[in-house]
Amino acid sequence: MSADAISKVRPWRMIERRESRQIMVGNVPVGGDAPITVQTMTNTPTEDVRATIDQIRRCEDAGADIIRVSCPTEESTANFQQITRAARVPIVADIHFHYKRALEAADKGAACLRINPGNIGSSERVAEVVRAAKANGCAIRIGVNAGSLEKDLLEKYGEPCPEALIESALDHIKLLQDHDFHEFKVAVKASDVFLAVAAYQGLAEAVDCPLHLGITEAGGLIGGTVKSSIGIGNLLWAGIGDTIRVSLSAEPEQEVRVGFEILKALGLRTRGVRIVSCPSCSRQGFDVIRTVEALEARLEHIKTPMSLSVLGCVVNGPGEARETDIGITGGGAGKHMVYLSGVTDHHVESETMLDHIVQLVEAKAAEIEAGMSDAGQADAAPAQAAE
Repeated sequence: MSADAISKVRPWRMIERRESRQIMVGNVPVGGDAPITVQTMTNTPTEDVRATIDQIRRCEDAGADIIRVSCPTEESTANFQQITRAARVPIVADIHFHYKRALEAADKGAACLRINPGNIGSSERVAEVVRAAKANGCAIRIGVNAGSLEKDLLEKYGEPCPEALIESALDHIKLLQDHDFHEFKVAVKASDVFLAVAAYQGLAEAVDCPLHLGITEAGGLIGGTVKSSIGIGNLLWAGIGDTIRVSLSAEPEQEVRVGFEILKALGLRTRGVRIVSCPSCSRQGFDVIRTVEALEARLEHIKTPMSLSVLGCVVNGPGEARETDIGITGGGAGKHMVYLSGVTDHHVESETMLDHIVQLVEAKAAEIEAGMSDAGQADAAPAQAAE
């Protein structure tokens, strides 16, 4: 059993998730007991179908479960079906004020419509969107944002506040429920971490629908990752949240990677290699910083959950190695100790260390996958016999 698997049975690491009803976004379940999904959004002009599909493919390779695509113009939905057919994951059509874009996107394969019902006009228009969603099996995401609250709520509360965000969400929810539509999830995003967390906490108590988490306009790769980790991580730790998007001024695939790192840190998803590494010091037997940078880049293709410790010396190295699938600690004279399944196994020279670790990780991933495949076949055998 890997260290990641062991961590799941330690009671002090357990997170009790909020109970929510489940909806389907395409073939991906959201809410209930489904895994928390990771989303992102393309930033290419949707009219450029080839560029958009290429970016979607990179996000899929990074592990995105759901991808959102903006549909602001008639031109953006004209070839939308090419995008939805090419994608391997469900595509959410991002709609704001033009309700006809929602109708077009629903007809052309969108798995979900991101729309605020109150922003698209009359009840008749909301009814049209609901009819299109029902006819095409689309879910709807209500996306409340502190930066675009309704004027009457701003006048009522004086500023964006948790109560205003929650009231906006409940108003939009009622519009859908009045039209007998219930396949929706809701976000109440803000750039301010305290505001967003408080709004989600209040909304979680008021509704049973799935919640889409995000700290909107979080910033660049480093600052935005920190803000998102604090805000999203705080909510997930409390059991709130069914799907997440990390909103960064960075490439969409980076948002996906950060999202998975947040989930991995909380033991909620275990996709890919979890690297435990030291900050390095003068005791290090090799360049830890450069080694970890190289390993992160070279191990992106590994999807199998596993753990790797990279420690520069023997102070904490052996202890960390005991808890990981593969470990390495720095030694003297350019020779370093390799641990397999927590046990000392062999030494490796500095010159070949990087390639050697990559090979070990790839071999371990293949071993784990083979074991999972065999277990699946064994589980299936009785069912086949019963049939």
